[in-house]
Amino acid sequence: MWQSSPPGSIYDYIRVASFSIGPGGLVEQWSRRAEELFGLPPSDVVGKDPIEAFMPPELRVRGHHRLSEILDGKEWTGLVPFRMPGREGGGTRHGARAHGIAEIYVMPSVTPDGEQAALCLVVDVSAVRRIETDLAASQAIFGQSPFGFLLFGTDFTVQRANKRFATVFGGAVEDHRGRTVHDYLTRNEADRMTAALERVLETGEAVTDMQIVGTAPGETERRHWSVNLYRVHSGSGRAIGVAGLATDVTRRHVAAREAADARRNLALLNEAGARIGNSLDLETTARELLDVAVPGFCDLASVDLYQGLLAGDEAPPGRADGSAELRRVAFASAVSEGPLSAPACVADGDDPGPTEVGAVHRYPFNSPCASALRTARVQAVPGADGSLVHTTLAVPMVAHDTVVGLAQFSRTKGSEPFGERDLALATELAARAAVCIDNARLYRREHERALILQRSLLPPGDPEAAGLDIACRYLPGNTATEVGGDWFDVIELPGHRTALVVGDVMGRGLRAAVAMGELRTAVRTLALLDLEPAEVLSALDEIARGLGSPSGAQHASRAAHKAREADLSEVYLATCVYAVYDPVTRRCTFANAGHLPPVLVEPGEEALLLDVPPGMPLGVGGEPFEEVEVEVPEGALLALYTDGLVESRDHPLEEGLLAFRAALAGPAHPLEDVCDHVLNTLDTRHGEDDIALLMARVQGMPAESVGDWRLPREPRSVGRARELARAQLVTWGLEDLVDTTELLVSELVTNALRYGEGEIRLRLLLDRTLVCEVWDAGLVQPRRRRARDTDEGGRGLQLVGLLSAAWGSRRTPRGKTVWFELALPTGEAEKEKKGELSFDQLLSLF
Repeated sequence: MWQSSPPGSIYDYIRVASFSIGPGGLVEQWSRRAEELFGLPPSDVVGKDPIEAFMPPELRVRGHHRLSEILDGKEWTGLVPFRMPGREGGGTRHGARAHGIAEIYVMPSVTPDGEQAALCLVVDVSAVRRIETDLAASQAIFGQSPFGFLLFGTDFTVQRANKRFATVFGGAVEDHRGRTVHDYLTRNEADRMTAALERVLETGEAVTDMQIVGTAPGETERRHWSVNLYRVHSGSGRAIGVAGLATDVTRRHVAAREAADARRNLALLNEAGARIGNSLDLETTARELLDVAVPGFCDLASVDLYQGLLAGDEAPPGRADGSAELRRVAFASAVSEGPLSAPACVADGDDPGPTEVGAVHRYPFNSPCASALRTARVQAVPGADGSLVHTTLAVPMVAHDTVVGLAQFSRTKGSEPFGERDLALATELAARAAVCIDNARLYRREHERALILQRSLLPPGDPEAAGLDIACRYLPGNTATEVGGDWFDVIELPGHRTALVVGDVMGRGLRAAVAMGELRTAVRTLALLDLEPAEVLSALDEIARGLGSPSGAQHASRAAHKAREADLSEVYLATCVYAVYDPVTRRCTFANAGHLPPVLVEPGEEALLLDVPPGMPLGVGGEPFEEVEVEVPEGALLALYTDGLVESRDHPLEEGLLAFRAALAGPAHPLEDVCDHVLNTLDTRHGEDDIALLMARVQGMPAESVGDWRLPREPRSVGRARELARAQLVTWGLEDLVDTTELLVSELVTNALRYGEGEIRLRLLLDRTLVCEVWDAGLVQPRRRRARDTDEGGRGLQLVGLLSAAWGSRRTPRGKTVWFELALPTGEAEKEKKGELSFDQLLSLF
């Protein structure tokens, strides 16, 4: 620029200057504008001939002539060449002065002394011509632009519009003067545009590519414009309005919207594939569908499933009739203020009102929704008058050619209407969810069957045991997880002993539940044989290996050989801990097959993990099992459990065991309360695995409930045994059992003398029943046989079997024990039933 200061008026643009000539024809005054125009400071001009100062030499003669006329009092206006100041890059070399054209208006004047002078006004003609050229160009650009152009005043009314804008919105260019944006746009868009105009006028910051939607007069399709706004200033820098340039980008927007719709649909399908069907639960799968659809696809949505499907029927209703009972299982809304349930899909004239989640309902036969269920075709349902919804898609959920329910997708007023692509997308979403729901239905049926089987194999509630207070809990995994193979058991053993068992079959599903049942049955059978804990686990290991073979347990050894070469998925594996508690000695013997160690809490002490050899899981084979005997003090707490209690994906096993031990610490409470406290304290609601918890508090058998005597190996010990038994029963107040007990004790001691070895030991135990045990050092187990009429013996064990509630024998580390059990007297009828023989029965023995 030829000046550094910003322009202040139009005279700055046209470059006006002034100077005065005195009576002698010399420059008397030289303005700053003249200095800037001619490039001459006052020192070079004032007091000198102006012709000589700035006119070219070839024009100076003519210039002096004009100057003399002016000093004679004549006005003059004309074009005068002058030497322009040199400018870098101005098109001249070495800073030489170029010639310019100035229009000079000379006005004669008179000094106070009456002498002739002159005032000269100078205008740079080149600047004026540039302005004229710029105005012509601006007018051409404004009028011929293919883009709509508006100039808003400071009151935001239209001051000027170009021809293109008038062509789009109708009328002549002059007709748009004085209008506002509210005359062209909807209220929301007009308010947004007004706010942008105010912001541009106030801050001076331009707005680029502002997207505006409107409808031109006489058109129904909405147009999209890209609007650019910038503030306009006067020559003095004052803001005089806002200019707006609008470009019709409707086609580009439509193409972009179609591409965006395609990307959105693909993204929704990918999301549906990732999110729907992860839970294998009917209601959860329905909610997962709506989580994908709302708000990415629609504003409101609901899912109805056939009531028969939810009730577990073998096959859900088909397409024959769309008016069967359905239950609303899920609803979602992206509307902040709207209905709390999806709009009803009803027949003409019907208005049943909204359907809440969980409600069972029917669609009238002639309704669009019933038609969709009947024909398995999508139905587009327009919204009712005054409704928030403008369109609903009723989409049947079809899986394996069977309709399992109905999904409804609704869009509210103000949202884009459903298109053909939306119809196809809704069908695909519903189909994917329907397959997952049908799979979940089949899984739920199998899960419930397995759960029934699993629970039927668990012991009944409140098991009882001599010398133990027992409490147990079993929590199956949630419906999203398969049934596991966890089990526990409490088994009464001879001599008022009790076997405590907790196990876990590896794997899940019906197969694991069946394996658990087989192993639990085997445990009970082996326990009743009164084997040692390690022997029980060894036998179980053989059985587990046999379960994996096609022929079952009878080929257990061959299956064990093949199992080493087969994949582990074809072999039954299980962990198990087996404990036997003797209330007389208060000692507990443990054997472990790869299970988590038991926890022992002695009164006033911290909970400890028992150091029990871990052993190998059942089904692996080839490794022996070890036993550990622990003396358990009175009042101590023993806890057996499965890994679901202490392990989940949210925390490692070590943290779970630490939390379990902390939950067992503290003062003694009722055992049922302790169980509840443990389950409420630990993270047991993760549902990842079944949870089994078996807790026992030791209550040793009182000394006065035990009678224990050792007898020499001689015939008179039989009579002595009868006397001791009689005296002990009288002490206990069991006179009704004296005769039967004396008879059976006599038989067992006699057998010990005849067939046994070493010292004889007699022990009576009183708890919920009366138990009599006869010990000796012989290894030969007694065998009951049927005596013939001519036999003189062989009837003793038959007598024991007839008179006792139960009898048997077991091996001991130093021989064997033969025992019988009598029920305590409960009345004359029971006494006659359990403690006395009829005449015919006695006659059959002799």
